[in-house]
Amino acid sequence: MPIPRLILASISASRKSMLRGAGVVFEALPSGVDEAKLKSGFSGSPDALASALALAKANAVSARHPEALVIGADQLLVCDDKIYDKPRNLAEAGAHLQALSGRTHHLLTSVCLVQGGAQQWLHAEQATLTMRALSDDFLAAYLTAEAAEILRCVGAYRLEGLGAQLFTRIEGDYFTVLGLPLLALLGALRARGVLAA
Repeated sequence: MPIPRLILASISASRKSMLRGAGVVFEALPSGVDEAKLKSGFSGSPDALASALALAKANAVSARHPEALVIGADQLLVCDDKIYDKPRNLAEAGAHLQALSGRTHHLLTSVCLVQGGAQQWLHAEQATLTMRALSDDFLAAYLTAEAAEILRCVGAYRLEGLGAQLFTRIEGDYFTVLGLPLLALLGALRARGVLAA
């Protein structure tokens, strides 16, 4: 069987970088999914919501490219049953970091494969992160240094950058923290003949 065209239903710089770094050949297309609308009408658990968002993104791209194998992914940050979205501005990023300071939160990350509008595979992972208590001076300096990057990141941090300084403990897979359970995805792509076994 011919190897299907592979599309990432996201233009996330982090997800694209992880896939490229792992030697995966793919295209990246925006899904166009209204995440806020899906979240507002959802009544399930945060885990189920992350999976529903990943599938919605993959299905949206699959509808336009039914021959392709489409990767959908999503990540939610949950702290004390509150779901945090990406900050809209630096003030909101600061507020999110103040709320997470000195506390433990969870990153719920889901990834799926869809082809021809049919779900082929779905996988979810969780990482648990404990943030140290952040001083006002550190927080101000951090927001200034990372301003260009963190508005695209749930939690207002990038673990692959200065965000590493925010934490005292991280439990879970590094790639999952970055927004894509890469090792599980690579295994699924090998199982489908997209990558060499």
